[in-house]
Amino acid sequence: MQDGVAVQLDYTLTVDGEVVDSSKGRSPLSYVQGRGQLIPGLEKQLVGLKAGDTRSITVAPEEGYGPVDPKAFVEVSRAQLPPDIAPEVGQALRGTGPDGQPFRATIFKVGSELVTLDLNHPLAGKTLFFDVTVVDVVPGTG
Repeated sequence: MQDGVAVQLDYTLTVDGEVVDSSKGRSPLSYVQGRGQLIPGLEKQLVGLKAGDTRSITVAPEEGYGPVDPKAFVEVSRAQLPPDIAPEVGQALRGTGPDGQPFRATIFKVGSELVTLDLNHPLAGKTLFFDVTVVDVVPGTG
């Protein structure tokens, strides 16, 4: 497959031995090759495949969601959290930042006064393992 073709892709994403996402039971993922709609490490390794091809692809953090950024950990007062939340380590939060932009965070540490939030993508720093099958490739559509 080459840049500019419309692709339908069945995939299963495994991280640390656990399936974290899959197209099984739903429609294939549709995208246009070369438009940056997929993480770089996956898109690069799909070049040259054709409909019916199956491949196992490993994507390093640098070509996936990036390394963990230590600057993306922030401390907030417990009072800044919604009152209906009892913070627990690993809990996912969604909110709107001071700039009005949506964000997601994972609670990294809970103290008596402060809570440390991890604003990194949940898959940052992780090696990603994809099992993919190219369902369809339509040339000249992108």
